[in-house]
Amino acid sequence: MDMLEQTYWGNNLRQWVTAAGITIVTYIVLNVVQRIASRRLKTLAQKTSNDIDDLFADLLSRTRFYFLLVVSLYIGALALTTSETTHAILRTITSLGVVIQAGVWGNGLIHYLLARAGRQRPGEEPPNPATIKALSFIARLILWTVVVLLALDHLGFNITALITGLGIGGIAVALALQNILGDLFASLSILLDKPFVIGDYITVDAVQGTVEHIGLKTTRVRSISGEQIIVSNTDLMRSRIRNYKRMVERRVVFSIGVTYGTSYERLRKIPSIVKQIIESEGDARFDRSHFQAYGEWALLFETVYFVKFPDYPRYMDVQERINLEVYKRFIEEGIRFAFPTRTLDIQDNRAGGRTI
Repeated sequence: MDMLEQTYWGNNLRQWVTAAGITIVTYIVLNVVQRIASRRLKTLAQKTSNDIDDLFADLLSRTRFYFLLVVSLYIGALALTTSETTHAILRTITSLGVVIQAGVWGNGLIHYLLARAGRQRPGEEPPNPATIKALSFIARLILWTVVVLLALDHLGFNITALITGLGIGGIAVALALQNILGDLFASLSILLDKPFVIGDYITVDAVQGTVEHIGLKTTRVRSISGEQIIVSNTDLMRSRIRNYKRMVERRVVFSIGVTYGTSYERLRKIPSIVKQIIESEGDARFDRSHFQAYGEWALLFETVYFVKFPDYPRYMDVQERINLEVYKRFIEEGIRFAFPTRTLDIQDNRAGGRTI
């Protein structure tokens, strides 16, 4: 009898050699293709500005040998005559390899997304590392919980009761820790949406100051008077936040009051005088100037202009220069600033009296 025709576990030696050859060749081909594709993707990623190709190159490099091995074994086993039980075992092993490899790829995707979310934007402070780590822990915990459940399901375990228990336990934990979890998710929202970063000057209700620290539960703000104010992240995200550091320019509105005795010609010149002064200021942009109203003790003029940068000390310097120049020009033009005055008419009712 030919040696190759001898039967072992339902297959002759020829079939076993064929299956082993297919397995080895498949593994070598998959391994070579994976290495070449990974190397070429990395080379391409270095030449492009987007990071999607970097993601695919990283995921391809995370392909593990056991994944290639179980796929090769499954393909090689197709050359054998196997029982239903043996085929089910091979299918289970292959499914486990695929599930675990999917978890590894998912871990790489989480790493990519967190690196992108935590990337420092131009002109901004880098995100808080503690928040990045917390988000990473939560995402990976969810990922590998799903991987373990899928693995148990492929091994034949009934995971319905386990999922139900996890759901009930999760609800109980969430109810017990709802305040902490609320602040944690608010911190993640601050990280991803970036309504403010460290160094920004913000106003939240009655709180205003410079952001010093963004933590998992609270944010610390240094007020203009020096004390540190600690605000929970949940309260921050429920409030309207004014971020002054992200102003492009500052709008300035100011009023000037002149006396009622000012002549008509001088009144008409006031808007043009103010306009000339503001337009001569290189850091300001004139908007309008008008005779606004008749006040109780003054003729009121309203002027609007924009300072071309948000920095508060520089804004005050510009405003000071404009105010001083307005004062100087009004003196030169003989225009008097008004101040609160009151005129009293006194009637003398005595004979021969007179009005004062």
